[in-house]
Amino acid sequence: MEWYLAVLKKYAVFSGRARRKEYWMFFLFNFIVAIGLAIIDGLFGGSGVLGTLYALGVFIPNVAVSVRRLHDTNRSGWWLLLYFIPIIGALVVLFFMVQDSNEDGNDFGENPKLAVV
Repeated sequence: MEWYLAVLKKYAVFSGRARRKEYWMFFLFNFIVAIGLAIIDGLFGGSGVLGTLYALGVFIPNVAVSVRRLHDTNRSGWWLLLYFIPIIGALVVLFFMVQDSNEDGNDFGENPKLAVV
């Protein structure tokens, strides 16, 4: 939960770097919430309004953490535009997201794994 809240605190911060753990924990929590909202919406015969509102609310933090994750692999956030290429683009971005951080600092900042917490 702390990783999820950390991303929300950096609501629209597109600079810097994000560790794999930060990105994937945010992804996991979003997935769990989306499933929960779909169940609640299904129980009450809704039309997906709850899920849509949630998706709109976390859209910018999701893009921001994705950009920071790409920065961690020394790539520009513009690589997210690959999502517009059906199937292949999403697979390439997934490959980038699962890669480990650059060991040292890069153009986007120091390695967040080495940061003092």
